[in-house]
Amino acid sequence: MSTSPAPRGFTPTGTIATAADRRRVVFATVVGTTVEWYDFFIYATAVGLVFGQLFFAPLGKDSVLIGFATVGVSFLFRPLGAFLAGHLGDKYGRKVVLMWTLILMGVATALIGVLPSAESIGLAAPVILVLLRILQGISAGGEWGGAVLMAVEHAPKTRRGAFGASPQIGVPLGLLLASGVMALMSAIAPGEQFLQWGWRVPFLLSVVLILVGWYVRRRVEESPVFLELAERKEHSRMPIVELFRKHAVLVIIAAFVFAGNNAVGYMTTGGYIQGYATNPEGPLGLERGEVLWAVTGSAITWLLSTLVAGFASDRFGRRTTYIAGWIMQLVGVFTLFPLVNTGNVFVLFLGLAILTIGLGFTYGPQAALYAELFPASIRFSGVSISYAIGAILGGAFAPTIATALVAAFGSTTPVTWYLAGMTVLGLVATLLLRDRSGIPLDPEHEAEQSVSPVRGLTRA
Repeated sequence: MSTSPAPRGFTPTGTIATAADRRRVVFATVVGTTVEWYDFFIYATAVGLVFGQLFFAPLGKDSVLIGFATVGVSFLFRPLGAFLAGHLGDKYGRKVVLMWTLILMGVATALIGVLPSAESIGLAAPVILVLLRILQGISAGGEWGGAVLMAVEHAPKTRRGAFGASPQIGVPLGLLLASGVMALMSAIAPGEQFLQWGWRVPFLLSVVLILVGWYVRRRVEESPVFLELAERKEHSRMPIVELFRKHAVLVIIAAFVFAGNNAVGYMTTGGYIQGYATNPEGPLGLERGEVLWAVTGSAITWLLSTLVAGFASDRFGRRTTYIAGWIMQLVGVFTLFPLVNTGNVFVLFLGLAILTIGLGFTYGPQAALYAELFPASIRFSGVSISYAIGAILGGAFAPTIATALVAAFGSTTPVTWYLAGMTVLGLVATLLLRDRSGIPLDPEHEAEQSVSPVRGLTRA
């Protein structure tokens, strides 16, 4: 396999020469992941607001529940995206994978924006919509691992948490952008106009965002760790096989760490709170636009707490930061629905803001934590597949489960206990891991990286 020349100033420690290079890497990961998650979340937001009426109504009275289920179906295909991206990323580089995941996500999102409703083409409409959502899931499964490794593998070892937070803030930024654009279109095209055409504009906007993301990502150098792997010809021929043969337990524990965050986060990113608060037949019946603006505001608190957590993990360690985050997230879980159920949109925002502080602290350090868990030769596969499995166990069907629990018990209390249980699961998984903050990431230290970070295991 031919290799690209090393970037200017490359050293085996995984650093790059200038502050300008570092800024370019951070900017590219933020822009790219924001675009990806905007596309992914705009679907979930639309499910809670319009898709039940436009695409799933022919399927019966449970159209909203079915719509939320399609949010989860896409997660089942994230491992496929993670397997493909992990294999290609470990063999051919992080950058090429990131370019193609961006294109796949953008094309699928734009096509949703022009898809006729069920009234026009019948059952073909929900079928095509689900297929396009599956393509989004494949893209999301491959995107995250490449983005975090580009950020963390370029970073000085004392700043991996801060660098790793750059792709992480793409999630709240994507939610902020998705909710903000939807709220804006709700004001521009109110009532029936929103159902007729207003919801389509945010999906079509994806075309512009993808072009911006493509341009920015093209200007970034390949990861120095991958370039060293290529130079040393130390690629694993079958990285996924090696991952599960040597690190299966680690993959599952790392997946549980993310599941604890993801289940709670999908109360907003999965569109559940938006749908619950605005449902005209529900207990609140709030106006669509004001709820979207509340979610948009909470995305800002999520962004800030994610950034703070990344920096905190460099100072106090990934594990300690996570433990603090789980405690804060548990507080947010128990205050969420009592505040949301007041029916006051400002108090609803307060509930979301409290929740997102904990979410940020259990998400900001994740990029650095995952990168430090796996050996260099199979790192892309390790972080991508752990993330994808965690997404299935956590957020995939969280909105569906929440909807079903409220329908069955007539109360949000069971949802609170479900989210609390997932938070405790994440805490237990974190406690099972050793802190490996600052461990060398380059191929020269593969033997050290292969020592299991799972407490009680000496080797993978």
